Amino acid sequence: MGEIEQVREKRKSQDDSTSLPSNGPTDIPAGPGMTVAYEEEEMKTFWQRVKEPGSVWQIIFAALLAIAIGLLVTTQAESVPPAAIALVAIPGTLWLRALRAVVLPMIVTAMIMAIQRLRAMTQGGGKAGKLARWTIGYYILTTILAVTHSCLLVGLVWSKLMKPVSSDQLAVDADDEETIEERKDIAIHEVVVDMFNSLVPQNIVNALATDSLLAVLVTAVVLGYVIKPRGALMRAVEEVEVIIMRVITILIYMAPVGVFFLIMPNLWRLDIAEIGMNLGILIGGTLCGMFIHLFILIPIIFFCFTRQNPYTMWLKCSPAWVTAWGTASSAATLPVTIRCVLKLGVPVTVTKFAVPLGCLINMDGTAIYFPIVVVFLAATQGITLNAADYIVVVLLSTLASIGTTPIPSSSLVLTVMIASSVGVPITGMYAVVVAIDWFLDRFRTAVNVSCDTFAAVIVTKITGIRDEDGETYTEELNSDSLREMPKRGEEKV
Repeated sequence: MGEIEQVREKRKSQDDSTSLPSNGPTDIPAGPGMTVAYEEEEMKTFWQRVKEPGSVWQIIFAALLAIAIGLLVTTQAESVPPAAIALVAIPGTLWLRALRAVVLPMIVTAMIMAIQRLRAMTQGGGKAGKLARWTIGYYILTTILAVTHSCLLVGLVWSKLMKPVSSDQLAVDADDEETIEERKDIAIHEVVVDMFNSLVPQNIVNALATDSLLAVLVTAVVLGYVIKPRGALMRAVEEVEVIIMRVITILIYMAPVGVFFLIMPNLWRLDIAEIGMNLGILIGGTLCGMFIHLFILIPIIFFCFTRQNPYTMWLKCSPAWVTAWGTASSAATLPVTIRCVLKLGVPVTVTKFAVPLGCLINMDGTAIYFPIVVVFLAATQGITLNAADYIVVVLLSTLASIGTTPIPSSSLVLTVMIASSVGVPITGMYAVVVAIDWFLDRFRTAVNVSCDTFAAVIVTKITGIRDEDGETYTEELNSDSLREMPKRGEEKV
């Protein structure tokens, strides 16, 4: 445990260094305390970024190489023996099984830590408590709005256009086939009853053993609220979180290998023409949902509170969302986002709290993506989600966005969690989702960052908070502020 204690002490010291300035709500932590070495990051060459373990460039290269080899084999050979496909798919299957294995412990620790953090933030009095409550409340409401309109759009439009893929291409095992058949015969009232029953487990240990994710998640929320903040149980949760983070980091480092061996053997099985339409709907539906949220819903909210032109403000923040699209990282974009928000006239106090916090919990783009990808995985297997399933998706997507683990590509794990919670088996089509995730991730990040800038202005208007002693934005202040900003791994989802 010595090494874990060192990590915890390092995190604690970093938390102290990233607290808000004296003119702001000093009793509210600005983030998880993982300082970003922005100067070092900016000095890295393209080749250095490529060589980083598990980098997005390695994943893209692995996906392209797998597609090239897979298509070459399918065009040159009449058919590939099932035994060969099964053997080649072993590394990818093991990687996917490992991802699924860490879902439960990740959700438990992440949700407990998130509830503890949010509870501490909202207990402050005066301006500090007001700023925390309005900021957190706004972020949660916009996340729910994003998930809800995404579910409505995918349920009413996109799900009707997606077509099932032939079962021999999905590599569905016997247990998953049985699950699919059971879902076809279940009545709607039974689904509703099961959903409410699953919220409260009769046996927590059994819920963990049977992957009852909804019950585990609700239990984690309750534990996060009742556990003593600095008690022995909380320290144990922190130690477990450190271990899980290391395991997940190793799995993300192995992502290029896992992606390669997921995509290539599945291409030998999948009919590209058959999945092409579904894939186009997945991409188009995701981008359409993001467009509606960013250019219609959020601007309406912004105008109602501020009476300002939302599109003019969005264009003024173009350096932030353009950088977000290019880097696919909210953490790497944070310096630019803060600079843009400060130049809009947002008080330093609000900026240094709302923007880093938004980088942690405000992931509207990711929330929009989850329902579409879950329906994609379901529709290609001939599964039709009902109203109760969509309610579960809304709940899990919202909580996943708030309590997501700060690691790159965490959406790969969260997608498995949400799909499994509504009885959608993870089959060969998951390889297709992994293959295009890097592309959609850029748009998700751009939407996330854009919504953070809107939120900072809206919260300023609602709270009426102003900087004390006439403190205003300067480039020197911005440079000092950036060194205190926390790091968040990508969305991600």
